[in-house]
Amino acid sequence: MGRFVVWPSELDSRLSRKYGRIVPRSIAVESPRVEEIVRAAEELKFKVIRVEEDKLNPRLSGIDEELRTFGMIVLESPYGKSKSLKLIAQKIREFRRRSA
Repeated sequence: MGRFVVWPSELDSRLSRKYGRIVPRSIAVESPRVEEIVRAAEELKFKVIRVEEDKLNPRLSGIDEELRTFGMIVLESPYGKSKSLKLIAQKIREFRRRSA
C-alpha cells in the first residue's frame, strides 16, 4: 500500500509534463478541483489522509497565475502513484460526464 501526495496539477490537461502533469493528456482533466479528487479517491476506496487547499505545487511557482491550481491531497492506495492518478482522472471524467 503506497502513500503519496497528489497535486491537482498532476491531472491537469492544460499543463505540460514540464509543469508536473503525470497522466497522459488523453486521460487528464481540465482544471481538476481538490473536492473532485477527494471524491474520486474515496469512491475508489483510497484512504484520504490529509487535504490542504491552500498549498501550491512548487513546480507551478514560475507559471501564469491562471494555470495555477492550489491544493494538496495525501492518499494511501493499494496501487502505485501513476496508476492511482490514472484511475482518479478517469473517475473525475466519469463524474463530469454524468453531471453534464
